[in-house]
Amino acid sequence: MLKPNPDDGGESQRIISPFAQTTSTVAPARPGGPASLALWIVSGLLVVLVLGIVGFFTFKYLDDPYRTLEPFPMDKYLSDYRSMAGAKFKADLKVSADLGWKAETGRLMVFNLQNDSRSVVVLIPPKLSGIYFTKGQNYQVALEVGEGGLVYADSCEKE
Repeated sequence: MLKPNPDDGGESQRIISPFAQTTSTVAPARPGGPASLALWIVSGLLVVLVLGIVGFFTFKYLDDPYRTLEPFPMDKYLSDYRSMAGAKFKADLKVSADLGWKAETGRLMVFNLQNDSRSVVVLIPPKLSGIYFTKGQNYQVALEVGEGGLVYADSCEKE
């Protein structure tokens, strides 16, 4: 609807909206409500789940006693065991044979590295006497090369 504009002497026309006389109110958004509450609950559960998973894997990683040890270098050991005296390593070993046990000394075992067909003889100390070794079983072992090239097990876990 066009009407003359009295402010400029009637020379221009003013446009009037057909909705000029209509009033409306917009209700403010209500905080909360069932949908908002459900969203917060689901979000909270997801955060707890993610933190739980991250915490589990972090604890599992940090609790691994072998994570800081280098893999046992069989080639270096066979070529010059004297240079490795006192060094500690980790190894994935498979039980090959039991050579005997003596109460004050420990158990002498023959193992094969899982990725190598060569054997290594390891002295299992009396502190690990609670572990029952069966031929063919796999173990993760922390090894220490002792004087004379004898390899000692510091700790042992069945895989």
